[in-house]
Amino acid sequence: MAARVIESIAALKELAGREIAVTDWLTITQERIAKFAEVTQDPQWIHVDTERAKRESPYGTTIAHGFLTLSLMSYFLGQAIQFRGLRLSVNYGLNRVRFPAAVPAGSRIRARVGLNSTKDFPGGCEAILSFTIEREGSDKPCCAAEWVVRFYI
Repeated sequence: MAARVIESIAALKELAGREIAVTDWLTITQERIAKFAEVTQDPQWIHVDTERAKRESPYGTTIAHGFLTLSLMSYFLGQAIQFRGLRLSVNYGLNRVRFPAAVPAGSRIRARVGLNSTKDFPGGCEAILSFTIEREGSDKPCCAAEWVVRFYI
């Protein structure tokens, strides 16, 4: 999928209240989960011990950290949107985050990205983006979040 090109802040504002893009699928491998566990110092067995997860986990396998899924929003935003004419974009925070369903190792996920609202500030525009990260074959999203991003022109 090619990223949607947004030429200006004015063009971004026109998208308020709409879904902007649906990204390509990304496979969440056990290797990615293990690396995330190492970097974040979160080696809980449900993420890294495949044999124990087979025996004891309700999922029958290891699962991705919720924060791994959340951290992929940056990757998905880059797939979804290409901005032109911006000097800088800054992660300003999150309003709401939920993890309704797990992401078992080997699953494929993608994001639906929408623009909830925008608000001007001196030198730029603040946008509240909605992210629904879904797992292939599941009716429930694995992550739903509102991401506040500041775009500087």
